[in-house]
Amino acid sequence: MYSFTNDYNETAHPILLEALMTASQQKNGGYGLDNYCEKATNQIKKILQSPDSAVHFLPGGTITNLTFIAHTLRPYQAVIAAESGHIAVHETGAIEGTGHKVITVKCTEGKLTPELIKPVLEEHCDEHMVQPKLVYISNTTELGTIYSKDELQKLYKFCQANNLYLYLDGARLAMALTAPDNDIEFTDLAKYTDAFYIGGTKVGAFAGEALVINNQVLNYDFRFTMKQKGAMMAKGWILGVQFLTLMQNNLYQELGNHSNQMALQAKAIFTQYGFTFAEKPQTNQLFVNIPDNIATEITKHFEVYSFGKPNSTHTCLRFCTSWATTQDDITRLKHTIDKIIS
Repeated sequence: MYSFTNDYNETAHPILLEALMTASQQKNGGYGLDNYCEKATNQIKKILQSPDSAVHFLPGGTITNLTFIAHTLRPYQAVIAAESGHIAVHETGAIEGTGHKVITVKCTEGKLTPELIKPVLEEHCDEHMVQPKLVYISNTTELGTIYSKDELQKLYKFCQANNLYLYLDGARLAMALTAPDNDIEFTDLAKYTDAFYIGGTKVGAFAGEALVINNQVLNYDFRFTMKQKGAMMAKGWILGVQFLTLMQNNLYQELGNHSNQMALQAKAIFTQYGFTFAEKPQTNQLFVNIPDNIATEITKHFEVYSFGKPNSTHTCLRFCTSWATTQDDITRLKHTIDKIIS
């Protein structure tokens, strides 16, 4: 049974595994202070055209979010996120566990806007409530949608005008940057965020995320927080090797683009049969509203996540493609649905 449940259910891309095997024959420094991490850092700064940005390698997305947000906020400060945001839904209260409230906002397409954030600031007006300080967004969002450059610029400008930090979760950044509708480049992320991370776990890496801190004030003593929160790997070179490899020869973008292309083909199959989408399909996550009887049959052949029922007769299933999804996998999906419907 093929799994469309997520984009990290394969071990790692063969090129990364080969690079790790090569590095395993060497003696490397520890805690991210090795030659591989240094080279990966320099390569990322080069791509961003931002020599003053700081780069840190952490093992996963939740620990990256937890560590950065805990480091950035004072004890009485809070983070604003979309109601569907990863830190609000899928991180087991990790942010709250550090003592910081997550203020959630209802929004369309999983995206925050200045207009949605402004009422939060007006409500939290004095010292009797937590102080909103950081705005958390994801690109892609948890719903597979993406921010435009104009939307990102407006958010950053609003945050600067209101003494807020803007932090972008890039777990699926490769898919966002290679989406057909995208107009954001790597260099824009260095200009229009205080910090963001380049996701590796969901883009072919064995594990790892590269946190980029553009606001130098927020980088002060960050490695102390990394160590305290358990985010500093002794064998940090494992992450450096992978990101050095991902950031060379356009591999990162190629893997993101492949995920998106497989999703586009799957989208065409669902559209052919008149299925609708709960969210606008833009990247490698498709939220498909499927008649219950057909959905039941599909789940006998493919592993997918169910996202509830949009109405009494349909079920919303999420199909998530990845760097490892093949043309044969998409063909199998089409043949299976053809057979079910016929």
